[in-house]
Amino acid sequence: MPVADNKPVFLHFFNPDCPCSRFNIPYFKSLVRKYNDKISFAIVVLNNQAYTAKEIQNKFDLSVPVSFDSTLAAACGVYSTPQAVLLDANHRLYYRGNYNKSRYCSDSRSNYAQMAIDSLFGNIPRPVFASYALKAYGCQLPGCTQK
Repeated sequence: MPVADNKPVFLHFFNPDCPCSRFNIPYFKSLVRKYNDKISFAIVVLNNQAYTAKEIQNKFDLSVPVSFDSTLAAACGVYSTPQAVLLDANHRLYYRGNYNKSRYCSDSRSNYAQMAIDSLFGNIPRPVFASYALKAYGCQLPGCTQK
């Protein structure tokens, strides 16, 4: 998956069959619209069904790259969908966790992914997130042994 060398990378770990993944698509799309010039966005599809990148892009009206590389989940510590991963400009893990405490991403006080982006670009210390930000909910990945 091509990424700009000088930009942070935002990976959206996604399962099109997971209701929680589908609930947060509008929020993910809002982040893409807001930061597309500053961040390289990509979707990492994790499920057992056969989809093409074009099918994912068309179904969810997204124009970001789509990957099916499940090794990215292991490398980033992702064990369920949806999960957000933000890598800094040097492609080091900056944030891995939930988008929001609310499955619909409607609680502005817990926009964890947004908070991580703000701290990265604001050159301020990373926020200390509560367990809601870091303990995944949604659909567990196939073959996952994480609890």
